[in-house]
Amino acid sequence: MLQPSIRIARHTNMNWIILVLAGLCECGFTFCLGSAKEAAGTQRFLWYVAFVPLYILSIYLLIKATQSLPIGTAYAVWTGIGAAGTVLLGIFFFHEPVTAARILFISTLILSIIGLKIVSI
Repeated sequence: MLQPSIRIARHTNMNWIILVLAGLCECGFTFCLGSAKEAAGTQRFLWYVAFVPLYILSIYLLIKATQSLPIGTAYAVWTGIGAAGTVLLGIFFFHEPVTAARILFISTLILSIIGLKIVSI
């Protein structure tokens, strides 16, 4: 049988994985918004339909992750993953501009997310 401290550590690590998945779902629903913006008719409607389950799943996973992670840290990481991922999706799929300033600030955001993980161990 595992010691309580090992069980807590494993549970916390699993919630970090869940939190990353929540952030990726956030990227997914913002991708749907961007795709719907460029679509028309039925295709636009289908992108909005795809948005709903990704949004719900993202929020559900965020709620699950906050069961053992501090809410402030979890929310900052969730929004950070979503923000960084959405900017990268915009660059790669929606032909948004790539500038040195954008890359600098996305890098800073990603480093901040990593830093929050390190100090929350």
